[in-house]
Amino acid sequence: MPAVIETDELKDLRSAVAALGRRYGRDYLTRVVAEGRHPEELWADAARLGYLGVNLPEQYGGGGRGISELSVVLEELGAAGCPLLLMVVSPAICGTVIARFGTEEQKRAWLPGLADGTRTMSFGITEPDAGSNSHRITTTARRDGADWLLTGRKVFVSAVDATDATLVVGRTEDARTGRLKPCLFIVPRDAEGFTWRHIDMELTAAEKQFELVLDDVRLPADALVGEEDAGLLHLFAGLNPERVMTAAFAIGMGRYALSRAVEYARDRTVWKAPIGAHQAIAHPLAQAHIDLELARLMTQKAAHLYDAGDDAGAGEAANMAKYAAAEACVQAVDQAVHTLGGNGLTREFGIASLVTAARVARIAPVSREMILNYVSHRTLGLPKSY
Repeated sequence: MPAVIETDELKDLRSAVAALGRRYGRDYLTRVVAEGRHPEELWADAARLGYLGVNLPEQYGGGGRGISELSVVLEELGAAGCPLLLMVVSPAICGTVIARFGTEEQKRAWLPGLADGTRTMSFGITEPDAGSNSHRITTTARRDGADWLLTGRKVFVSAVDATDATLVVGRTEDARTGRLKPCLFIVPRDAEGFTWRHIDMELTAAEKQFELVLDDVRLPADALVGEEDAGLLHLFAGLNPERVMTAAFAIGMGRYALSRAVEYARDRTVWKAPIGAHQAIAHPLAQAHIDLELARLMTQKAAHLYDAGDDAGAGEAANMAKYAAAEACVQAVDQAVHTLGGNGLTREFGIASLVTAARVARIAPVSREMILNYVSHRTLGLPKSY
């Protein structure tokens, strides 16, 4: 089990990343979004300080640590109001999968760039008709001589316009059973037959969402990451870190909203005392803080289990952490808006935009209902309903 109290090393990392976050802050991210560009300056500084690749192997330019450290980086940037969503995808999912299962050539080609921020990857799994059911993925790969031909569609893929490649979840036919099993392919952004369309979202974020079309995209044999017969093993090696990082993203966002509300409640005086002196204001904010702290503990547990190599234990804890963090984030943001009243809906205070963003953690990368299904039948042993 992880230590309840963080090590001095992790505390120092939190402090250092928080200082970086304060140099940029919410105003920076708001400006980047308004200008329709990506947060290149913050990304470059985080990379220069070694934060983006802290979880990747040292021999490929990374920090040699784990998801525990990477999730701290994302949480603290979020708490400063400037989270980097691409951290969930590029170093956490794609970097982890390549580090664990890639060939030596793939590791040399991708990991140093992912670690120093000069190369980035998107991750494509969700499909229009599959939803949360990864077993219904219809993107398929078939052999054509020594090559692969990849065909299908993906939706809600982040930052395809800014990344060098997309790690796409497809399916190949099992020669023994004839059944389709998931496999992972690196698809370069300029691959012939690979096109994407921007999805117009009512969501304030620097990273845009895209629909992908893969029309017989020809890939060399070494585009396949890992063994063809590994199936779900490789997929969940990336999905568990994704859940931990999504939890960290949500906790950071909730902390940012809560800090703005607490600051306002200390200073805002309507009658004789600041509004924070009234329990109707103070207690909900205290509860939001407690829930965020509890979610952080579960996130730390999930990250620790994953870094220790306990994939089964990490899967359960990561799902719980993502659920708890999403719920705590939504409540914290909602209470922050309520605390500020009309000011909570103004651009000046910058909290209203979080109302939509907070709900992303409830539905992505897996809905809270599917997590409850998972806990029901995997943890509690109840029969499946699907």
